[in-house]
Formats: sequence, structure tokens, C-alpha cells
Amino acid sequence: MLEYINKFPSQRVAVVGDVMLDGYVWGRAGRISPEAPVPVVEVDRITSCLGGAANVMRNVATLGGQVTAFGVTGRDRDGEEIRKQLQKYGISPDNLVEDAARRTTHKQRVIAGTQQLLRVDYEDVAPVNENIREAIADRVIGLVERGGVDAVIFEDYGKGLLSEAMIERVVEAAVKAGVITLLDPKPGNLAPVKHLTMMKPNRNEAMLMAGIKERPGENRIAEAAAKILEQWELEYLLISLAADGMALSRPERELKLIPTRAREVFDVSGAGDTVVATCALALSAGASPEIAAELANYAAGIVVGKVGTVTIAAEELKNNIAGTLSGGEKR
Repeated sequence: MLEYINKFPSQRVAVVGDVMLDGYVWGRAGRISPEAPVPVVEVDRITSCLGGAANVMRNVATLGGQVTAFGVTGRDRDGEEIRKQLQKYGISPDNLVEDAARRTTHKQRVIAGTQQLLRVDYEDVAPVNENIREAIADRVIGLVERGGVDAVIFEDYGKGLLSEAMIERVVEAAVKAGVITLLDPKPGNLAPVKHLTMMKPNRNEAMLMAGIKERPGENRIAEAAAKILEQWELEYLLISLAADGMALSRPERELKLIPTRAREVFDVSGAGDTVVATCALALSAGASPEIAAELANYAAGIVVGKVGTVTIAAEELKNNIAGTLSGGEKR
């Protein structure tokens, strides 16, 4: 695993999807409002960071990979902030298209201590103008055909950018060029797109996509995985199972369960973004799907132990793996 992390800096990843700004209002809640039965938060500070597909871009960059960013923002202050923050991580915002008819998606969370009390969303979720979609797809395909990318991540939050036709065009070019493709899906937003390398839903998303309802005490994850693999014709399916780790499935292979590496869980915000970014880098570096999933599991285990939408650096991931393994040897 450590050898593959050392290859991350040479991996080139294009991320295409719904970029967002994650805002945080941090404070303390010491009393109940006399106006309504709600806590009063005394604000200490207000911060923002990259969210959605932009957080995947940030994860790839902090893990050492090279990022090309594709997405849509409004022509507003939040869009400008996303561009500024991408540049802080060495990511060019040149392929982000401004659409004056839309608002930039902004999710603002109110945090008291370490507890999230409320989230306020500013967004437009109607389909993006088809001309903009076509222009973005053309740019991604051009990058693929020029040999300028090793993996393409489609990050779908259901905010209007991605469509089946758009993804199919890019995947077709990627298959011809031997480029890895990954999808982080939003259930119900897209019909099955064939020939993706990997898809990464969480457990609830996988059940929704497979049309399966789990009763308390049931475990139908293998059934759901088999159904999704067949419908989407995937090479690999990686399902996040929260505290239970991950499940890796591939055609005609037994489902493989990977136990969680998290020591404590404070906040799961952005953990899925970390997983898909790590998998893209590992697979493009030549790792097997099992090793890619294990690396992503370690990375997610670090992220959920922190509050807020955060990322990790390659050195932090390496140190965590080395520390875990050395601890295991001592035991």
C-alpha cells in the first residue's frame, strides 16, 4: 500500500461533477431561545471549504495527485470563493463554467461544539443547460484523447450537471484510451451507464439502486451488489458500510468485506469523497481493487475522526497505515 501512495504524485485525475461550497457557523449553545424551543448559538467564527465534487478535487490534490477540475458555478460570490479555494490547492479553475442563470450550491452548517444543529442549503437543482453539458464533455473527451489523464471521476450530487448521455460519451472515449472511470452516484438521478471501472455508493444508496429493502437484522448487501453489477455492467463495485467498513464486489467473485479502520467517528461529512479520490489514485497507480479499497478504508477512517469536511495528506495516510501495522505486529 505504501508503494502505491508513493506513486500518487504522478497520477492525473479529472473530476467532473457538482461543485459546492461547504459553510460552517461555529459556536456554543448554552441556552434555549425564548422565541421558540430551539438552542441559541453564540457564534465564534464562520468558515468555508470546498464541498461536493470540489471536495473530491481537494482530496486528490492533498493526497498528492494532479487534478483537472470540471463543473458549473453561478456567477456569484460563492462561485468566486470556490475558484479561490481551488487555486490554494494548486487546482486550476479554468474548466469551471459560470452560468449566470444558476446559484452556486452552498451548504451552510451550524455547529455547537462538535454537534451539528442545522444545515441551510442554497442551490438550484434543475438540469444544467445542454450546451454547457456538451461543452464540458467535449473538454473532458479532448483531455482523454490527448493522453492527459489517467482516471476520470464523475461526482453526482443530483445538482443538475451530470446526465447519462454526458457520462456515456466520456466513458466511451475513456474505454478506448484505457482510462479508468469512477462514479459516486446519486440514486435515482441516472439510469445505468455501462462499462464504468468502479462505482462507489454507500449502503443506503446501494439498496435504493437495487430496489431492495432491508428489514432490521437483515443483511442483503451481497444481493444488492449482484443486482447493481448486472444492471450497470461494472468492473468493480465498492459499497461503504459506515461503521462496518466496506464491501468490494466484482462479477463472478465472492463479495469481500473490509473491516473499518476508524478509531472514533465524529463526522462522516466528506468521507465518501475521500474514498473515491483514494480509489481513483490507487487504481490509476496500478493497485488491485482490493488494495485500492483497503487504502480508501484507511483514508476514510482518518477523515471520520475529525469534525467538518476535511481531507488528509499522503504522509498522514502513510503514517496511519505504518502505525496500524506496527501496532498489529506488537500485539
